Amino acid sequence: MKDFAKIGSKIICIGRNYAKHAAELGNQVPSEPFYFVKPSTCFLEDGGEIIFHDISENLHHELELGVVIGKKMSKVPKAEVMSHVAGYSVTIDVTCRDLQEKCKAERKPWSISKCLDTHCAVGEFIPAEKLKHNDVEMKLTVNGELRQHVNTREMLFDVPTLLEYVNRYITLLPGDLVQTGTPEGVGPMEKGDKVTVSIPGVSEASFTIV
Repeated sequence: MKDFAKIGSKIICIGRNYAKHAAELGNQVPSEPFYFVKPSTCFLEDGGEIIFHDISENLHHELELGVVIGKKMSKVPKAEVMSHVAGYSVTIDVTCRDLQEKCKAERKPWSISKCLDTHCAVGEFIPAEKLKHNDVEMKLTVNGELRQHVNTREMLFDVPTLLEYVNRYITLLPGDLVQTGTPEGVGPMEKGDKVTVSIPGVSEASFTIV
């Protein structure tokens, strides 16, 4: 499944799955998972260029653990969902924050802020046996400055809970990616910035803003 970014049909993005991130944006902590969907045209692989589209003036990084689906999932119970996971990737949910805030204020869907080309940057495929999903350290730096640093132990809803919730109503296919939410520390990126995400000792990926 190393080519998941080429074959995945969609990206499921979990919102507000870390309490401190919800707080930093003035949002309530959810009582159950919620998500939105990015198209596969958002995928950008390691070394690629993240486009700062001219429709936005405030582009943000959101560090996330991505879960790569290995087998078709539909209404699979929580006790069995992990057998359908092929592996993981360290990822960035790229967000046009100004567009998101504008859409929220106008009570409109905010897909335009999340679904632009190159706005799901992903690292290499990491086989499932190499990580414990509930104990993954992740970091994000911009031009070498540490911006986000978290362990997935801090998630409000763990990976099995998320997968059970999503696949209850949406079929997940091989290569699909589930981004599991971002911790606190989201912030702006500018043209020319080098953004690096890592799982220390396991995987690292870098991208340039253009």
